[in-house]
Amino acid sequence: MLNRRELVAAMASATLFASMRNVAAQSKDTFRIGALNPITGVGGAYGTGMQKMILAAADEVNAVGGAGGRRLVIFAEDDQSQPQAAVLATKKLLEIDNVQALIGIWSSGVALATIPLTNDANAIFMTFGGAPEITNPKVNPKKLVYRLNTTGDGFGSAFADVCEREGFKRPATMAFNNASGIGIAEGFKKAWELKGHKVIEAVVYEPNQPSYRSELQKVLFAKPDVIIMGSYIADTTIIIREWFETGETQKWLIPGHAVGADLIKAVGPEASEGLMVVNSISNEASTAFSIYDAAYRKAMNESGVSNIMAAASWDMLIVLALALEAARPNADIMAINAKIKEISNPPGKLVSSFAEGKEALKSGKINYEGASSAIDFNEFSDVVPDFDLAVISNGQINRKYVVKI
Repeated sequence: MLNRRELVAAMASATLFASMRNVAAQSKDTFRIGALNPITGVGGAYGTGMQKMILAAADEVNAVGGAGGRRLVIFAEDDQSQPQAAVLATKKLLEIDNVQALIGIWSSGVALATIPLTNDANAIFMTFGGAPEITNPKVNPKKLVYRLNTTGDGFGSAFADVCEREGFKRPATMAFNNASGIGIAEGFKKAWELKGHKVIEAVVYEPNQPSYRSELQKVLFAKPDVIIMGSYIADTTIIIREWFETGETQKWLIPGHAVGADLIKAVGPEASEGLMVVNSISNEASTAFSIYDAAYRKAMNESGVSNIMAAASWDMLIVLALALEAARPNADIMAINAKIKEISNPPGKLVSSFAEGKEALKSGKINYEGASSAIDFNEFSDVVPDFDLAVISNGQINRKYVVKI
């Protein structure tokens, strides 16, 4: 029998041995990638599709001999849409699985909690989160962080353009108290004021409440003609249900990630009728989108249009693989990282898949145009997708028009 001290020592030795074994198991013939996705929690409606597209894209790369002479190996974890759970999962991916890149992160809160860990490990990090701070030089000093999405300011600009186009004069905002929700609300306020207008009320609410009546009443008291949400599906469902019970008739502008079939079913056809949805949209006319869409339909049995986060996750893997291919054999992370913008931004031959890019790299520079957007990174390593306005009618979300910012 071991005493407590001996048991702790034995466990520590076993952990050290396992870690050494994992390092030894790594080979110059493989490149290890962590897929950190919201399989459960508020992002659960999107996370499974995101994870499956990372795996499917890795299969596409490995089917043509891998990237840079290396086979891609994916280690998948559920971040539970929670920063605390994400930190634990990230430590496991970095310290036990020895991943060299972390991709597929959905939530801004998760991104901000885990970026310090990947920075310390010199790992590439790719996210969809919209909080402006994510790619701020103070958060991203090593320039290892990439956002395949726009910031809250970008979303806010899209909301402001829609408000102006739809003729609204008295907007108010309701924001979930996290970086994403507040980022959208503040981005809208900034863009709306630049157009010479004012936001008449702004409410920030705490998550996981059974009711939001008091916050809602504060907004309704200001008599807005439209309410802009920075929210998620669960809280939006409660708020819309409680609003419908008041008999009020103002309009709602809601981010696409906070609206879906689950919300429509939960609040009913009358309450959901006429809700307006603003969302970033995939690069639907591109060849890359067609390739991604086929993979998404096969994996999820539905159109890839329904999950731009999955399209972005597909692009994250392809961009990383093309950078690996463009770097010298056995290149280190910094050398691979240096190729990401080079293979994504113009100039260069337009390519739409890893196989096409791998072949084109033999003769010159490439410019990968993705499934989620053109994947042209700006100075902050963000991309800017297009948006659309959709309206719910008879239980269906129907696009009204495209918004370019």
